[in-house]
Amino acid sequence: MKKVIHFSDVHIGYEDMHQRFHDVIRNMSMIKKPAENYIIVITGDIVDSASNDNYRTAKECLDILTGHGYLVLVAPGNHDYGTGNLADKKWVKRFKRWFFGTDQIDYPKLDVIDEIAFICLDSMQEELGTWDRRGASGELGKKQLNSLDAMLSSSEVQGCEKTVVYMHHHPLDPIPQHELKDAKKLYDVLIKYQVDALLFGHLHHGKKWNGWCNIPRTYDAGTTTMKRGGPGFHRVMDLSRDAALDYDGDFHGDYAVMSPLSLPRALRELICSHV
Repeated sequence: MKKVIHFSDVHIGYEDMHQRFHDVIRNMSMIKKPAENYIIVITGDIVDSASNDNYRTAKECLDILTGHGYLVLVAPGNHDYGTGNLADKKWVKRFKRWFFGTDQIDYPKLDVIDEIAFICLDSMQEELGTWDRRGASGELGKKQLNSLDAMLSSSEVQGCEKTVVYMHHHPLDPIPQHELKDAKKLYDVLIKYQVDALLFGHLHHGKKWNGWCNIPRTYDAGTTTMKRGGPGFHRVMDLSRDAALDYDGDFHGDYAVMSPLSLPRALRELICSHV
């Protein structure tokens, strides 16, 4: 079974995040071989602000990963649809065209790879109206949640060995103006099924919240490029093994050396964990 590497909040377009992500890609490609054994899941905020230039730069980075042989899955975040505090629905189709190759994509988006069902949610789907597009909150919406329920109960997903749900907004830390508004409704759907991992980002905290909805892996990746000194965990998961064996790949480059987070890996995981 392929292993999963979780990235989030790359924020290409902000200061030197582009170069930092290149460092991550270089370090990972030197360590994690063969690349065909890994699936990279990026849970949003690939860019710092929506623009064709930032999309192009981010896509070039992802193309390097796929060129090495990694499979890459992405979910949209609030920064991917605007500035982070102001979204614009015009970017939804553009994001899809850049990162999926077509705008004819609906969420939830299902990819079945090596007997693993990967389900991508758009936690900005109901945040693109006249007023609610302001701020950094997320909302999945009734339509997407109903589709998620139907997808999780489908024979295609039920026939998989493992299920991974991934999105951008954090469902467990209701910070005003940054919360997932319908987190309780998401819980009501997920609790009915066996989900092996729920992956997200947004708050740059990097914590574990294992056990929510009885999910053994409930992970906030923090910020992969350590934007503004935030914690960034590059968690590597073998879904066929116990979650306690997941670990931080620590693919950071020289930019992390002087950070207060440049502590031994196990200590950083302990500090930024919540079980």
